[in-house]
Amino acid sequence: MHVAINGWFWDEPTAGSGQYTKQLAEALDSLDVDLRISLVVPGRIADGHRQGVDGGRQAALPGSCKVHSISNPGTNLGKLRFEQGAFPHACARLGADVAHVPYWAPPLRSPVPLVVTVHDLIPLLLPRYRGGALQRLYTALVSATVRGASQVLTDSKASREDILSHLRLRPERVRAVPLAAADHYGPEPSPDEEAVRARYGLPERYVLYLGGFDVRKNLATVLATYRWVGPALGQTCPLVIAGRLPEQDTAFAPDPRRLMRDEKVDERLIYFSGFVDEADKPALYRGAVAFIFPSLYEGFGLPPLEALACGTPVVGSDAASLPEVVGDAGVLLPPFDAEGMARALIQLATDESFHLEMTRRALNQATRFSWDRTARATFQTYREALG
Repeated sequence: MHVAINGWFWDEPTAGSGQYTKQLAEALDSLDVDLRISLVVPGRIADGHRQGVDGGRQAALPGSCKVHSISNPGTNLGKLRFEQGAFPHACARLGADVAHVPYWAPPLRSPVPLVVTVHDLIPLLLPRYRGGALQRLYTALVSATVRGASQVLTDSKASREDILSHLRLRPERVRAVPLAAADHYGPEPSPDEEAVRARYGLPERYVLYLGGFDVRKNLATVLATYRWVGPALGQTCPLVIAGRLPEQDTAFAPDPRRLMRDEKVDERLIYFSGFVDEADKPALYRGAVAFIFPSLYEGFGLPPLEALACGTPVVGSDAASLPEVVGDAGVLLPPFDAEGMARALIQLATDESFHLEMTRRALNQATRFSWDRTARATFQTYREALG
């Protein structure tokens, strides 16, 4: 079987679609099955793919295809032309059996059976993410074109229910295939663990938040928990907020430093680490007493799973897909229950037996997910699309 994969996000490892495309392509390439992969990329990253766009860490795939005929590939129009024109044209020219678009942007017409991955319906379900007129027009386009796909993949049962409800596809055409944490997330300390901790100036014990700063991540609740945690633990277990902070304080991406002041949280209890390199993230997870993640909506939620894979219990929200990811390896509560989350954090920080039990559950829950399983389920979906 010959599968052509849309590689528009191949050179964006910090984007969810970029992580998914790379991890899936690598896992598919490792399967002992009759499968040939062509990765179709725009011209701007064709040369980078030849060498591996992460400085050589990611090996080129056998039979990969480079697409060079895209004008202005960095613009919205260039992206649309790639998705709707260049990619399906390449699929026909390559003689592919199946086309796979690993994010929500299928072409209106495909010369071969089409598989599309719809990670979530955020632009449809959350008003603040609908954007301007052009973004809404694009969302309407991909909502219509997804109906032409032979099979639709999504990351969770919760997202599958959203797709069935809002896109009105037939249930037999929509399959939930969960994602997984990358292999470098695990409980064993790395040789440079202490160097990483020193690089970011991490305290001895801390609660970690690592993720985005857009409004659905619910940073106000993250910070509000420390109104209760602070008096109980003092500065013995501060909150570390990791990641590059928003350049501007807006309603869509509120600055957590301003939220800290709004919530009247003692600033001595909050530490901002700044940008964290991907290679350093496992050490941050492993060093944390707990990981807090009260997101309002996730199609899957990789950060909580990465924390679990490192043996770190999760405290967060019970919204959308998060119960599927976290299982019994964390304490999940309504998204705005800052006081309840604070109680869970205090217990994890002070009750050693409880923390050990939650660590055991975290590692056990993480074993339920692997990219090999994701790749095998995806390959089966390709076969169903052909059938």
